[in-house]
Amino acid sequence: MISAAKPEVGEEERAAVDRVMRSGMLAQGPEVAAFESEFSTIVNNFHSVALNSGTSALHMSLLAIGVGPGDEVIVPSFSFAATANAVGLTGATPVFVDIELDYFATDPAAIEAAITPRTKAIMPVHLYGHPANMPVIAAIAKKHNLLLVEDAAQAHMAAIDGVPVGAWGIAGSFSFYPTKNMTSGEGGMVTTPSEEVARSIRVLRNQGMEKRYENEVIGFNTRMTDIHAAIGRVQLTKLAGWTAKRQANAAFLTENISGVVTPPTAPNAEHVFHQYTVRVVDQDRDAFATELAARGVGSGVYYPTPIHRLPSFGIDLDLPQTEIAAQQVLSLPIYPSLTEDELSTIVEAVNAIAKAGS
Repeated sequence: MISAAKPEVGEEERAAVDRVMRSGMLAQGPEVAAFESEFSTIVNNFHSVALNSGTSALHMSLLAIGVGPGDEVIVPSFSFAATANAVGLTGATPVFVDIELDYFATDPAAIEAAITPRTKAIMPVHLYGHPANMPVIAAIAKKHNLLLVEDAAQAHMAAIDGVPVGAWGIAGSFSFYPTKNMTSGEGGMVTTPSEEVARSIRVLRNQGMEKRYENEVIGFNTRMTDIHAAIGRVQLTKLAGWTAKRQANAAFLTENISGVVTPPTAPNAEHVFHQYTVRVVDQDRDAFATELAARGVGSGVYYPTPIHRLPSFGIDLDLPQTEIAAQQVLSLPIYPSLTEDELSTIVEAVNAIAKAGS
């Protein structure tokens, strides 16, 4: 079976963990500080603050910019639940909007239509590694004097108009979950141009204190450990090469696959293919995935239920493009360690199933 996703972890990561274990300093320390500094280099040298998860990165960034009860934050419904959960955890209300189906990205027109006097921030998602239309979304935020927070959990090194994701607004949030384009085992990072926001997140992640026992606010324990940071530092050195390999794999699949809608890349965008997500239009998507598995090819459905319809929110909304995506999306293997034979197997399996169903 060709797995749907696969963490890329080698001897260098193991050696980095051993180095930290031998040092005796396992909690947040010099490795975290070094990781933050090094990560900043891929996000326009913005301040970077490491946390224990991508969800914490979203949550802490929203708190740091003052989002709270009574506020609304505009988010896409076609995303992982953490996008909206982070808003809800602040006491604010997520306002769900539709997507542009081609790129699975937050629709700027839907954003503008959803703005109310209570809107505090816009939080687009760079889903599957393709950036949202940030030039237009940033202009909307500026026009309405709204804060712009990016959910870049799946988009390390993606860019649009030459500007990396995570460098468009007041804060960007990345995830280092094991199957992301790079991992720290588990973890997250906030990037921000604001020293004030960066300091606020450093305080919030550490029980509300910057200096030991001088608690300034009620805070959290959302720190990253030095063990995780050491893994992240190694992975960061490999990220550019892995990204190029994902893009090459995507180009091969797009050139050779037929019978499904392959993912386009906007002319001004750098797609980093966290997922290679096709749309199964003329057949039942779930049956297609079952047949792929029978042929030895894993796949994933991200995400079968829009966030607004999850039991945790349960909102009745008309989001037609979101509903289409939820019914049709299927993510094929795209990770860097795929061999040429495995890529060919994926193509042959997809084409055979699509042809049989035509």
